[in-house]
Amino acid sequence: MEPASRPKAPSGSWLEMPEVPRALPFVLFLLVGALAGKSFPGSEYWLYAAKTIAVGALLWIWRRRIPEMRWAFSVEAVVVGLAIAALWLGLDGKIPTLGELWDLGRKLVTGKAPDPAKAAEIWNPIAYFKDQPLLAYGMLALRVAGRSLVVPAMEEVFYRSFFYRMIISPKFAEVPLGTRDAKAWIVTSVVFGACHPEHWLPGILCGAAYQWLVIRRGRLGDAMLAHAVTNLAISAYAIAMGRWEFS
Repeated sequence: MEPASRPKAPSGSWLEMPEVPRALPFVLFLLVGALAGKSFPGSEYWLYAAKTIAVGALLWIWRRRIPEMRWAFSVEAVVVGLAIAALWLGLDGKIPTLGELWDLGRKLVTGKAPDPAKAAEIWNPIAYFKDQPLLAYGMLALRVAGRSLVVPAMEEVFYRSFFYRMIISPKFAEVPLGTRDAKAWIVTSVVFGACHPEHWLPGILCGAAYQWLVIRRGRLGDAMLAHAVTNLAISAYAIAMGRWEFS
């Protein structure tokens, strides 16, 4: 008798589509994140932990189906990562957010000033779990690891590998990573910036720079590293300076 083999998804199943391992982790991360702070007290911390672990696990399980998801080192990646971190921090408060631009446009059209927005809660596990220091620092460590390892892999696979190439051709897997396409480059960078409404301009420049790394080397690993360096540098600044709004 032959040994039992692992069940496979039926031929033609949506699970076999190359889009699934590249897009589903990103969508899951966004959906769970949308519930943060709205479900129960402290949900922003627990749901961040849940989505980071879940998405990290998915990326690990599907790693063989995402062959381009390989870390790589280059001096350019480190320089770009540090430069973007400096830009991100340096432009904070110097340009209006997308929400502020929207309110300004609405005021010009209607003549009415918008209602003052409620201040967002600052993510600070040290303060929130002040009576449980182990939990506080555990949440902080998970946040830093999530932003420096899980998020760079997840977002670079989605934006720079999947979305960019999908704009070029629906058969995105057949498009080489190093393919240069102005429309795809601009659209991907703008969408990436728009998904960071508080920092939309550095987000656009950030997306363009990471895509340049992919095109230059023909691989995704340099963009993943640059993204990781950016997020790690910003996290280090936030913790060292007590600027938790950047955490």
